[in-house]
Amino acid sequence: MSDKEDLPLGSRAEMVLMGLISKYISEGSPVGSRTLSRETDLDLSPATIRNVMSDLEEHGLIEAPHTSAGRVPTPKGYRFFINCLMDTGSINQDALADYDDAFSGIADPKSILTSASEMLSQITSFAGMVSTPSKINIKFRQIEFLKLSQQTVLAILVTNDGQVQNRVLSTSKEYSDSELVEAANFFNATYGAWSLDEVRTDLAQHMRADHRDMHREMRTAIRMAGELFENETDAELESVLVSGENNLLAVPDFSELEKIKQLFDTFKTKQVLYDLLQKSMTTSGVQIFIGEESGYKILEDCSVIAAPYEVDSTRVGVVGVIGPTRMQYEEVISAVDITARLLGSALSNSAH
Repeated sequence: MSDKEDLPLGSRAEMVLMGLISKYISEGSPVGSRTLSRETDLDLSPATIRNVMSDLEEHGLIEAPHTSAGRVPTPKGYRFFINCLMDTGSINQDALADYDDAFSGIADPKSILTSASEMLSQITSFAGMVSTPSKINIKFRQIEFLKLSQQTVLAILVTNDGQVQNRVLSTSKEYSDSELVEAANFFNATYGAWSLDEVRTDLAQHMRADHRDMHREMRTAIRMAGELFENETDAELESVLVSGENNLLAVPDFSELEKIKQLFDTFKTKQVLYDLLQKSMTTSGVQIFIGEESGYKILEDCSVIAAPYEVDSTRVGVVGVIGPTRMQYEEVISAVDITARLLGSALSNSAH
């Protein structure tokens, strides 16, 4: 459902739906016609509102939980509300100040990513998530080889997202300082701006080739970097950082013990969260999954708000929030959107 043509409603029905959802989000109790008539600006009688609510129920936008006389929004109702009725709000000034200071004084990329996850959980009072940059998207920036002893070399790998990896390599022969500098210069000139995946693949091909046809700088660079890239693990580069899971224990919507236990198991394994965040890698702006839209039954009572972040104009990961379907969508969407932009900027700055 992308626009009003998908579900034609009169303006009165839209006002009733918007009033009901706003009331339910703020208070968490099923909303009745008398409440809407008395406590909103609809200026409609309870009888008229009841008739409109009946139409909304037929469209599958609201439902009656158990035997309650009130109604609550369905995932379909939330989707219509978000797509057609909601104005994306702005966060308050205090929250904006928190954003401004969030990454000040932090240079380490892993710490920046962790801070983004923690900030989202603090501002939204739900769980914040950040997928760390995937090796597919990380680009090689620079390598340096430093002689430590006769047959020991320190390899320093810098990527475009600011990550720095140091590894001590054992060599079969002794290299001079000038040989190591020449090898690093050759490597940087050859592989500048390549993705790590592309570098690894090309190195593997060269490692299988006959080294006698290579000039000295290339042979040295291939040997040094080949060992470095062989030892690199995918687990270091592909994961999800989660903060504030315990916030969800205070959410009344997650009062069923078994459901919250399953949700926490999902946070522990992270695979579902990683797969879900990856779905947002190809989209521009904020992506919203309401209930079963995520494709996972364990998240049928949750909404996930996610947005990709970029480093040097390259999309490398996703930030997100997971909470109940009953949430202040305007505020959470703004929080995720701004965090994605600031995170990308902070990582880009740390890389230069």
